[in-house]
Amino acid sequence: MKFAFIAVQERGQVDRLLENVARRLIREGANLAGVVQINAEREGARHCDMLVQVLPAGAQFDISQKLGNEFRGCRLDVAALEEAVAAVEASLESRPDIDLLVINKFGKHEAQGRGFRDLIAQMLMRDVPVLLGVNALNREAFEVFSGGAAIELSADEDSVYRWCREHCLQKVQTSKSGN
Repeated sequence: MKFAFIAVQERGQVDRLLENVARRLIREGANLAGVVQINAEREGARHCDMLVQVLPAGAQFDISQKLGNEFRGCRLDVAALEEAVAAVEASLESRPDIDLLVINKFGKHEAQGRGFRDLIAQMLMRDVPVLLGVNALNREAFEVFSGGAAIELSADEDSVYRWCREHCLQKVQTSKSGN
């Protein structure tokens, strides 16, 4: 199974890494689907806005609720996340030959059986490589979901890029050469 994850170590690290790798792959001709997270700092705010952008260059969704600087709980806007899921699913209708699915994070929503969880499973069943981030809070639920079949990549852009080249760009290069 072509399934890999990156353990989230610090805020924003994996988001930047996945965005950089995704942009690089797109420039090289890979047909990507999914979302990358862009964290936008707001002046005077303790928390950033969490935006997800549909790949390769689709809509952005603000998936964070504005709950004030003192709020300490989950700020996920579930409705906005589900809109992003629907947008990715809709994008797949016109692009059936996906080289790689990138999901910013297997988060609380996916751990509870919602969010991108079904789409991840569908892509794996279609033998589409999947790459995502996982934080420590949801690691156990992710391990159950993946059945231990996902490999952990180091949070190093070159290592992640090499895994992607090995699992999806070969397909791109083969289709371009007509073989």
